[in-house]
Amino acid sequence: MILECKSCSKKFLVPDTAITSNGRLVQCSSCGNKWTQYPIMKETPKNSNEIKSKIDFLKKTKNTSKPKKKLKKKVGPSIYSREYLQQKHGLKIEGNKTNNKNKKSEKTNLSSSFFGFYSYLIIIIFFIITFVGILNLTKEIIVFNFPFLDKYIEYLFENINYFGIIVKDLFNIY
Repeated sequence: MILECKSCSKKFLVPDTAITSNGRLVQCSSCGNKWTQYPIMKETPKNSNEIKSKIDFLKKTKNTSKPKKKLKKKVGPSIYSREYLQQKHGLKIEGNKTNNKNKKSEKTNLSSSFFGFYSYLIIIIFFIITFVGILNLTKEIIVFNFPFLDKYIEYLFENINYFGIIVKDLFNIY
């Protein structure tokens, strides 16, 4: 039996025994439309052209229901290789070709020469602590030569003490 979706007009081949006399709820696999299908009265073809057209339709629907073939991986140069970029996009990449051993040694040299986020954070904290320590040691000399800086230095050390109290309280709570 051939069913036709009323919303997208796609046709489907269904066995005659799948639709009972009470009808059956069917759904279009293309658009998702649902309807109740009742059995269709069989028509007797009047001429051979109708029979041929129905046979052709059945062959076409059987061919479309074949399982899809798996895609084969392309064999060739990597999409990031010099050869591929030159062949596909016309890009010429200059430089010495290095073998894998040299690349590994370059990576280890580069990674050991760069700092990470936490390395920079530790260095910044170290410099701040050093600056505050030097300022604490030279506070009297600075106030003697620049008396207007006395208030600012006192405020700075007062805030540092408050911060220390907050940190101590956090550790005491937990």
